[in-house]
Amino acid sequence: MQAGLIVLCLAYVLSQFFRAFLAVLTSVLARDTGAAADDLAAASGLWFLTFAAMQLPVGWALDRIGPRRTAASLLFLGGGGGAALFALASSPFHIKIAMLLIGVGCSPVLMASYYIFAREYPPARFAILAALMLGVGSIGNLVASYPMALAVELIGWRGSLAGLSAISVAVAAGIYVLVRDPAAISGGVKGSVLELLKLPVMWAILPMMLVNYAPAAALRGLWIGPYLSDVFGLGTVQVGQATLVMGVAMIAGTLSYGPMDRLLNTRKWVVFCGNFGAAMALGLLVAVIDTNVVLSVALIALIGFLGGSFPVIIAHGRSFFPPHLVGRGVTLMNLFGIGGAGLAQFASGRIHEQMAPDSATQAYVAIFGFFGLMLLVGTLAYLFSRDSMD
Repeated sequence: MQAGLIVLCLAYVLSQFFRAFLAVLTSVLARDTGAAADDLAAASGLWFLTFAAMQLPVGWALDRIGPRRTAASLLFLGGGGGAALFALASSPFHIKIAMLLIGVGCSPVLMASYYIFAREYPPARFAILAALMLGVGSIGNLVASYPMALAVELIGWRGSLAGLSAISVAVAAGIYVLVRDPAAISGGVKGSVLELLKLPVMWAILPMMLVNYAPAAALRGLWIGPYLSDVFGLGTVQVGQATLVMGVAMIAGTLSYGPMDRLLNTRKWVVFCGNFGAAMALGLLVAVIDTNVVLSVALIALIGFLGGSFPVIIAHGRSFFPPHLVGRGVTLMNLFGIGGAGLAQFASGRIHEQMAPDSATQAYVAIFGFFGLMLLVGTLAYLFSRDSMD
């Protein structure tokens, strides 16, 4: 099981990389394929929405087929094939299709590990194990920043994507060989995701899940690059350094959230305070939008740090799931988290398209303000949730 979890963690490194690497390719993709910031916002949104849409079949497959074959087959076909197509892209359309395929490939890897945690480990350890997997896997977020920018300078973006295709295929093979499926649940108990949606306790948790990840994902995965380039005139390498700072902050935040529910004996208030703070940081970023580049990067890093409560929210919801629906439960929550990020990407792309021709700075005021308001509404709805501890 340990060897299987290690290779699943490597797969999640790839997943984190693929959701974030477009931010440092803005200028080279515009030059070589004609892809504008709006095109990349749509491509990133397709990754997230495809990833989210796959959570329902992935949840079914985890409960019925097991994590080994589910994760290995999808990563092989979607991750390996999508990265290969991206390496050959000559238009924005090719990039969008490639990101869609990569979203399919990445969709099962984190939930496969969470499924194993939920089935094989004590419930009280779920949050810290989930945070550890998320935090270590977020190394991919770091690789997608400054190291990716350097790789583009050395071997080009096409060579980099071709190498990533080969790595995806190799990791998929490792999953097939090393991951061991948990024992099947006896008794033939059946159920569906509708049972989970009928639980009133989930109605205040799912809105928080919908908005929690969206601001940090959109900033790190896309808008940090165009924002720093358009407003402060930073180049590719400087943007890579800024994204590295945010990536480190996101990992630190995720790892910090992991043990907090056990230390403070609450999940609800850990999640609420962190996300309320992130909403306030977004409001402050809007207020100082073009004042100082160091201050802006520091605020973006703070947003990334405070936005790391994803595993604690999953643990909060997971405590209410019946054992035979654990796979569908964690993937349902992931659907809301990743789906919310995808919808936010599309919405922010439309905001940029409408406002950027008049004022690039005001476009980012509107985008970051939208993220802050969205997060604040979801956080206030979460006030009505019921706390839980295992």
